[in-house]
Amino acid sequence: MNRFGHIGVVLTVVGAMFGTLPANGPLAMAASKGEWEIVASVPLPGKPARFDYQSLDTRTGLLYIAGLGRNRLVVVDTRNRRVRADLPGFPHAHGVLAVPRRHRVYVTTAPEGHSRNGHLPTSPEGLRPIGHLAVVDSDTFRTVAILPTGVHPDGLDFDPATGRLFVSNEWGESLTVIEPRPDRPEETIPLGGEVGNTRRDPGTGKILSLVQSKDALVVIDPFSLRVVRRIPLPCRWPHSLWIIARPHRAFVTCEKDARLLSVNLDNGRVSSPLSTGESPDVMSWDPKGKRLFVASESGVVSVYQEKRGTLSEISRRFLGKQAHTILFDPRSRLLYLPLENVGGKPILRILRWRE
Repeated sequence: MNRFGHIGVVLTVVGAMFGTLPANGPLAMAASKGEWEIVASVPLPGKPARFDYQSLDTRTGLLYIAGLGRNRLVVVDTRNRRVRADLPGFPHAHGVLAVPRRHRVYVTTAPEGHSRNGHLPTSPEGLRPIGHLAVVDSDTFRTVAILPTGVHPDGLDFDPATGRLFVSNEWGESLTVIEPRPDRPEETIPLGGEVGNTRRDPGTGKILSLVQSKDALVVIDPFSLRVVRRIPLPCRWPHSLWIIARPHRAFVTCEKDARLLSVNLDNGRVSSPLSTGESPDVMSWDPKGKRLFVASESGVVSVYQEKRGTLSEISRRFLGKQAHTILFDPRSRLLYLPLENVGGKPILRILRWRE
């Protein structure tokens, strides 16, 4: 996930807009057609520390949050809005993915040295830098396997057709392919540059990855494990990715120039960019309302409406310091926004977007 951003805009206090928020709560950036409503604020364990990706197990209603700053995996029961577990043993956890059909949760981890001082620890054989994928049994919360990946594994996605997992090795400039039954590394696919987010295309079944240091979107066949297409992007450091089937689009955020792109995956055409909060990061999608939520390192969350293949911005608000990771649950229509420091404590904001 991308690095810390800086708030480069003047913010004004509008706590009254949120009703239940304290006076030192979120700030507004622009007028909106819709409103944010806080449904609940769930205290999270530990001292203030950075969070990363989230994943929701639709079978159990458990929300898994990568506790990057504390080297832990936090599990929240979204049905009773309480912390179910605070699991240790996940160094520098970045990506997390629940796969309900397997009763598994996958977490990408890396030694802290990967990010702190640039040292790249090697395996005992001295052959490759260490990065790992932790495999967790979602029924018992036990880690049942730790698999090697490339350098600094980050995002990941699951392909139900092949049963394979695809892991972005951000600094390793590759994807690690995890073969099912049992989970084991199968192959490494070189992509020729630092790798951003990786996602499965629900329209074609292909795997798409962002090569952020090359400003490109690549398409991989999940069966042959070959790169079959490259789409250049007018974007500085494309980092995050979301794909929808109808219309067939890839939404891409550009970390270094605060842009959002919409890529027509049928013809490769890229729409005129929209602006985002500074250092955009995690995205989430409302399939019923056809809305895209983009969180940023600056704490700004932008909302875009999709209509006939075109996105338009309908809201942009500061929702909290380091509010860079967001998840929308289509079943409850609630959004989850972990915040590392609210009054000296980490919390999980549960939000509703109101028309």
